[in-house]
Amino acid sequence: MEQLENIHPGEILQEEFLSPLGLTSYRLAKSIGVQQTRIEQILDGKRSITVDTALRLGRYFQVTPQFWLNLQQMYDIEEVQNNIMRRMVYERIRPYDAQPQNKEHASNP
Repeated sequence: MEQLENIHPGEILQEEFLSPLGLTSYRLAKSIGVQQTRIEQILDGKRSITVDTALRLGRYFQVTPQFWLNLQQMYDIEEVQNNIMRRMVYERIRPYDAQPQNKEHASNP
């Protein structure tokens, strides 16, 4: 079964709020009193939504701050789970050992 890509809250912000409302990151930043770089980094998936940002976004878009924090928490949990699974698969791979374990294997090609 194919696993779906983990969706960063910034993608939700862009696709479900900014684009439909015709808002730019600049206008949002000015409206909620933060630097545009903060919004740009969130939209690019390079920054998490903090409690401060969640409160501001919640007030501006008339949703609860928990909405934003839940999106961030679900994203973070899935990222950690994905990393653990990748690490578990990686740990099962044993490096090639050029030295044979016993003489029997050394004589058989």
